[in-house]
Amino acid sequence: MLFNPKQTCDFSMGDMATYLQCFWGLFLSLSLYFIQSESTSHVYVVYLGRSQFHDPLVTSKSHIQLLSNVFSSEEEAKQSMLYSYKHGFSGFSAKLNSTQATTLANTKGVISVFRSKVLKLHTTRSWDFLGLTLYSGEVTPLQLTYGDDVVVGVFDTGVWPESESFKEEQGLGPIPSSWKGKCVKGEDFEPKMDCNRKLIGARYYLQGFEQEFGSLNTSGNPEYRSARDFLGHGTHTASTAVGSMVKNASFLDFALGTARGGAPRARLAVYKVCWGKNLDGNCAEADILAAFDDALHDGVNIISASFGSDPPLTPFFSSSADIGSFHAMQLGVSSVFSAGNAGPDPSLVGNVAPWTISVAASSIDRVFPTEIVIDSNFSVMGESLITNEINGRLVSAFSYFADGACLMENWNKRVAKRKIILCFSNRGPVPSAGIAQAAVLAASGSGLIFVEPPTMQIADVDIIPTVRVDVGQGNKIQIYIAQSSQNPVVKILPSKTAIGKSPAPVVASFSSRGPSPISPDILKPDVTAPGVTILAAWPAKTSPTLLPFDDRRVNWNFQSGTSMSCPHVSGVVALLKSAHPDWSPAAIRSAVMTTAYTRDNTFDSILAGGSRKVSDPFDIGAGHIHPSKAMDPGLVYDMKTRDYIIFLCNIGYNKNQINMLVLPSTGTDTSCSHVHQTNSNINYPSITVSNLQSTMTIKRTVRNVGRKTTAIYFVSIVKPHGVEVLIWPRILIFSCFKEELSYFVTLKPLKKSQGRYDFGEIVWSDGFHKVRSPLVVLVNNSNDDDDDDPSVFASNITAASSSI
Repeated sequence: MLFNPKQTCDFSMGDMATYLQCFWGLFLSLSLYFIQSESTSHVYVVYLGRSQFHDPLVTSKSHIQLLSNVFSSEEEAKQSMLYSYKHGFSGFSAKLNSTQATTLANTKGVISVFRSKVLKLHTTRSWDFLGLTLYSGEVTPLQLTYGDDVVVGVFDTGVWPESESFKEEQGLGPIPSSWKGKCVKGEDFEPKMDCNRKLIGARYYLQGFEQEFGSLNTSGNPEYRSARDFLGHGTHTASTAVGSMVKNASFLDFALGTARGGAPRARLAVYKVCWGKNLDGNCAEADILAAFDDALHDGVNIISASFGSDPPLTPFFSSSADIGSFHAMQLGVSSVFSAGNAGPDPSLVGNVAPWTISVAASSIDRVFPTEIVIDSNFSVMGESLITNEINGRLVSAFSYFADGACLMENWNKRVAKRKIILCFSNRGPVPSAGIAQAAVLAASGSGLIFVEPPTMQIADVDIIPTVRVDVGQGNKIQIYIAQSSQNPVVKILPSKTAIGKSPAPVVASFSSRGPSPISPDILKPDVTAPGVTILAAWPAKTSPTLLPFDDRRVNWNFQSGTSMSCPHVSGVVALLKSAHPDWSPAAIRSAVMTTAYTRDNTFDSILAGGSRKVSDPFDIGAGHIHPSKAMDPGLVYDMKTRDYIIFLCNIGYNKNQINMLVLPSTGTDTSCSHVHQTNSNINYPSITVSNLQSTMTIKRTVRNVGRKTTAIYFVSIVKPHGVEVLIWPRILIFSCFKEELSYFVTLKPLKKSQGRYDFGEIVWSDGFHKVRSPLVVLVNNSNDDDDDDPSVFASNITAASSSI
């Protein structure tokens, strides 16, 4: 029993014995506390930068030697270690107490030591909406022309190998000779049966998860100790990115059509790093880094990862995703991440490293209108996925739930048999339709009409029939119920599929928004892509809701989230890598960003879900992806090693540490300048200045990648409000002798302001290509006494012109 000074110490007695008893009791308690804290072990990642040895065995031995410094023997060190990361980078994960972790963190040659956290998942019409239509009259549509030679590594919950999405496409050639990966045998996963020329790799990583949650219990917790997928998330994302063409795909006849991934001919390698626990996906960072290490050795070309954590974000090199993707970038491998599902509030975007692509989520032009007929007197339209007509009596939530809030704890125990209950999301409030469904299900209700703001409505796969209606329609229904002498008769008709009847894209309300909380001068998210009610492959033995009492089984399922938008971009990146194998990850990201669009299918500005307002770059990044345009962007903003070195200097790394991180290259200066260089000067395709106090000049460099080596580009500018923008030169002339040119952007604040972002854009055009960069500026000078000196603006312009 622990000592409790409140119970033991009565100082009012003034007894010396009591004082001594209290002192020694308190001392003993604190000693036991610190001993317990020191002896408690957790999984830590020890990151050492790039591999200093070319031999993986030598690298692993060096890890054991380093780890042995905090253990009494080498054998204890070996037992503590989970993984040795020895291919794409150097480091290891091990069970350590806080003292051991601190000792290693202070050891020379160690970049960072951090606790292995558990990340969460950010949970076929979409490709037609993106302009990649199969039957457009082309002999060889874009999706079928490229991809054979590209391998996409999907880090997720595994794969259902029997799905038709992972069959071999007709005419698919042999596995690329560069591939070094393999399919690993496991529970219900036999490599000879389950892998082919499409699914060419399958690995699973469990040690980090089991250290966090205990041994995987496959009997009480439906999971497979193998690369086989139960949760469905990994099967869904993999088929979205690279799934083969499958005709007549649908969810219970909704969205019937030909399903396929962005790059149907690309190869798939699955790395199962996320595991089900209480039907939730959990991804341990120790496992994620092990997957990165293997994937880079196996020879993947793109990594697609739909997981992350919400702010507060950890430093860049105390994050498995940032470390793995940094070394992937150096090896020419693009990493695509989901931006997160924490919207619509600002500054909650995740996965913000400047060497990755961060993807927001938006809708497509497909909806599922569902008619509700009340007493045959009037009807309202909502959205749902209801297959059969439903009849019952319409009741208000006030009849069954305290304060009219459809929450389990508010249920008054009255049975609502054959009742369809009207629930308002703002009563309670009720955070989601799923929570209201659980409450109505507990009350034995037959159905739910869920009222929420119009920008929040997303048709979903429900556990009971649910129609989502907006607040205006919900008010009409509520008034009708109040004025009726008895419960009205209600009929809900089967839902339909409607295409092109609604403005799209619209940013999903859940999609995480910028600015980046840890690097505000780098715009994140980078782009947006389809992520709302996306149809893709699903495990045949998993119910569409994952719930054990749901006995439905489907081969295709709807899912929403930035988890779904991420693989859309991964598929496009695979096409770009196949068409332009010499492009760097930065050049590919540039092509995706500078060709993105900001207008919807009504030619108006894209709306931001969660509001009625026009979206801005913090909602959509550079805009909505346009795959066919990205194949021929005209110009690209590439990033040299020096760009990343400037960024590393700005986040606190010195020359010695940078040499441990960056692959050596001739003539590259790894020193940090004594004069601070803002991250705005990194050659990113967007320009963001998060603290404009006075006139400043920013440099950008573009490379001509168009079909014509001789090209002339002219600039046009949309100025952010209250900011003067000058670009020099205003004309870029490319030739076979000059394929790369620089220009300078000088910004001058024209207003007093603080804490307000304004938005503009810079567009370079040769008459055919339009190379667009968002311009994001926060003027922060309201406390300044004097206006900016005009001579500073002039001198900046002179300096820019002399540099040219």
